[in-house]
Amino acid sequence: MNLGCGVFASKGIDWIYTTYLLCILCRVPPNTVISTDRQARDLEAEIERISHALSSEQTLKSIIDGLPDLAIEGIRRSLTTEKRELSKKLDAYRQAQAGNADSMKELAGTDLGDLLIVARLAQNWKQKDLARKLGLQEQAIQRWEADRYRSINLANYMKVARALSVELSAQFHSSQVSKWLPPPDLNPSEVQKVLKHARAHGWLDGHDSDEEDAKKRLIRYVTEHVGRYGTPSLLRTGINVKNHSEDWVLLSWKAQVTRRAESIIENERLSYRPLDVSWLKELAKLSAKADGPLQAQALLREHGIVLVIERNIPGMEVDGAAFLVENIPVIGLTLRRDALDNFWFTLMHEVAHVILHYRTGLASGFFDDVEHVEVDEFEQEANKFASDLLVPEELWSRSPARIAKVPAPIENLAKQLGIAPAIVYGRIRFERKNYAIFSDKIGRGSVKKLLLPEVSDA
Repeated sequence: MNLGCGVFASKGIDWIYTTYLLCILCRVPPNTVISTDRQARDLEAEIERISHALSSEQTLKSIIDGLPDLAIEGIRRSLTTEKRELSKKLDAYRQAQAGNADSMKELAGTDLGDLLIVARLAQNWKQKDLARKLGLQEQAIQRWEADRYRSINLANYMKVARALSVELSAQFHSSQVSKWLPPPDLNPSEVQKVLKHARAHGWLDGHDSDEEDAKKRLIRYVTEHVGRYGTPSLLRTGINVKNHSEDWVLLSWKAQVTRRAESIIENERLSYRPLDVSWLKELAKLSAKADGPLQAQALLREHGIVLVIERNIPGMEVDGAAFLVENIPVIGLTLRRDALDNFWFTLMHEVAHVILHYRTGLASGFFDDVEHVEVDEFEQEANKFASDLLVPEELWSRSPARIAKVPAPIENLAKQLGIAPAIVYGRIRFERKNYAIFSDKIGRGSVKKLLLPEVSDA
């Protein structure tokens, strides 16, 4: 079996060495392929649970009871997609057991850990068979495959590959690193701006290095991130979705959010389950609490979603983002508009991407300016989902708060819904396109002091 791996380099042996190790050992979303019968049985049970929910109105209602109709329809579509993707993965495993590993190879792609697992299954070996071939205990293979061979050293990796008759190849070229390098004409002022921000906010782990060394470390930091996760190709801020695959500032910000998320995922061993959505009702009602943003961060983590607050880099027009890190949804918020109404709508908007687009876009990521008026289909769906979770349309359309010019009806609606009044005030300001009204009612200056307590008023 010949499994190729292309590795690209341009700036000397240190670049070649770095990117070679990235190609061999980089971490990618886990469980891309199934490796054991037990995993197959667990996946089969999950597919059955989703099928039952989709076929039984009573079961589906028990999962999403209390959510607005628009949210229910979105969740139904999301579960349908989830079932299809999980079934594809299970079918590939069954085919491999029957001697056809083509579908599993396609799922594995160029991931070298998954490719070893596919090679084992293609030979109809159990983990114990491979262990016996290598003169090891079965637990060693179980441990390596559990983390997709991410903890193995290179010498042992090659031993496993040889035992499975896997041939590896690497190609080195002089023009690119992992298909992306900082552009040769990278604007020095952009690098300097990000470096200043990085130093001010502790990105470089407190190393006191000279200017040139710090720049090199920052460029390497971002380049390694791109080598592992690719670029956020789409910045969805309008109908004409922009290609920001070479947006240095955005890439730098995403790299830092990802690094912080990786630490949380590794330490807490999070697991995200798309079928679990009952907590959405509780999330919206946390807005009524004084420390609601903090409680929201904790609640999301309980359900396998990492919320990272990372300050906006000057000039970056992003309120929030949602993407995957090792199959775990990550939401990044910049808090560039420090107000309760903006925080809760942005958060719910990114949560909507997680719930609705887990299998249909979250891997590429969404990077949002939530106040942009013209949006594409994905953003329209997320906007409607978020709005309806906070203020259901059937209530909003007949509420006197919608046309109110005084606080009383607005406060009453917020109390009825169990949410922060700032959210309703914010919706009124947005719908009327009049940001002069109720400016003292949206909770200005109340979010950063909770989530970024070290930030001063200055």
